[in-house]
Amino acid sequence: MNIIRPRYDGAIAESVVSEPVDIDFAAEDAAAESVAATPAVTNPPAVNQAATKTDGLGCHAGAAELKAAAQAAGKSEILDRYAADYPKGPHDQPQSMCPAFGSLRVGLRMRRTATILSGSACCVYGLTFTSHFYGARRSVGYVPFNSETLVTGKLFEDIREAVFKLADPALYDTIIITNLCVPTASGVPLDLLPDEINGVRIIGIDVPGFGVPTHAEAKDVLAAAMLEYARKEVEQGPVQAPRGGKSERPTVTLIGEMFPADPVGIGMMLEPLGLAAGPVVPTREWRELYAALDCSVVAAIHPFYTASFRQFDLAGRKIVGSAPVGHDGTEAWLESIGTACNVARDKIDAAKNRFLPAIKAALAAKPINARINVSGYEGSELLVARLLIESGAHVPYVGSACPRTQWSDPDREWLEAKGVLVQYRASLEMDLAAMEEFKPDLAIGTTPVVQKAKQLAIPSLYFTNLISARPLFGVAGAGSLAQVVNAALANKGRFDEMKEFFGETGEGFAAGVWEDTPKDNAPFREKYRKQMEALAKKRKSEEMV
Repeated sequence: MNIIRPRYDGAIAESVVSEPVDIDFAAEDAAAESVAATPAVTNPPAVNQAATKTDGLGCHAGAAELKAAAQAAGKSEILDRYAADYPKGPHDQPQSMCPAFGSLRVGLRMRRTATILSGSACCVYGLTFTSHFYGARRSVGYVPFNSETLVTGKLFEDIREAVFKLADPALYDTIIITNLCVPTASGVPLDLLPDEINGVRIIGIDVPGFGVPTHAEAKDVLAAAMLEYARKEVEQGPVQAPRGGKSERPTVTLIGEMFPADPVGIGMMLEPLGLAAGPVVPTREWRELYAALDCSVVAAIHPFYTASFRQFDLAGRKIVGSAPVGHDGTEAWLESIGTACNVARDKIDAAKNRFLPAIKAALAAKPINARINVSGYEGSELLVARLLIESGAHVPYVGSACPRTQWSDPDREWLEAKGVLVQYRASLEMDLAAMEEFKPDLAIGTTPVVQKAKQLAIPSLYFTNLISARPLFGVAGAGSLAQVVNAALANKGRFDEMKEFFGETGEGFAAGVWEDTPKDNAPFREKYRKQMEALAKKRKSEEMV
């Protein structure tokens, strides 16, 4: 399942049919019964027992210990792949939520897809709680374990049994099993699971916190695994067409989660070029993966989907970086997409003449006059900074938890030409230091950045919920940030009033944070105990009277 095949030279479009493929479930059931009747895998790869002997190699183990245990348990290849795809540094791992939340979120958003987690109970609880907090309406499967089941290999057998019980083609197209930190460190071999059961696809992935730096990149781990599976299906024969039918025009596949209105707006900009917007990866159902592969070009809207880009490259698809953001970004993007698809010069110029004046007018109509720091872990921070600058804002610093890739170079080069400090793999400390140095009028960032900004009486906006939840591209994106940004800037006076009113209350020694180790005051405790006993006796005597 994790083996990458040689480059596929055939035309994917030729293998796409107009109607869903009929599956002979009777035959599939017979095959499944045959498999189920066979003895279970009795000799899975040896589990690293050291990973289970102490709590130190459980949930609270350090990254180095867990990584060493995983390598000893036979997970070196996948960890090396992650290290190459998601390079660390200058900061090893930005402070964000558990990376596995990213892959979990991708699976929970897909139709006819079941999700199973294999990990410590506390981790599973946290991930499922967060998933429901973000609107998931489905249950998450969980295979519990203990030291004994890890050591004996019983956990793998339990996972295998759970997958066979869950594989109902009437309910699911796909089952996703995710190893969290401890099962990965222990070498639980998900690659030994069948690729398919009863016509249901089985995809096992490892998403350890010590191997995948951010939850954004964990989205890529699962998206790439599904793309690889779908690509191999296409190579073998006809596959299902998209739910809405195959596009009559060449399509542009969009990579990265985005505001729902953005793909529609991008499609409008592609129309004069004779192109259409294709699926957005991560997709919402399995058959969209085939349509995503059946494209003329891939738009790397979010540039950190390295493993997914590799699958498109193996399918022979061109990849274009950046996005149609603001005037300059839209102009460059239309040029790049048109060139990649061999669109005639007059059509490219016609598209530019149609949309660029409208974008420039929208930007001018809603100006932003402020110094703004931008930081986050979504991967679109550079695009947001570009839009703010074209709206009139001064942006001295952009920090992204994601790594630098070739697909973000156009945005980085544009920002650096404007004097912006671009920091990849930005840590919380870097973001806070930038806020102290540049003293912005507004800070856009993660929760702790927003918290610190408020302490400094600086207006702030949470990137994920308030910035990502708005259109960014084309005419709709131009000026879309001005309303929320200018509203936040207008609150500066309120922050100053509160700062003046409260003064230094809650700061320094008054913050309730011990600067030294607390010391036991036995005489005080004894004195207080006697006072409470005397008070109790007094109350009892009063009750008797």
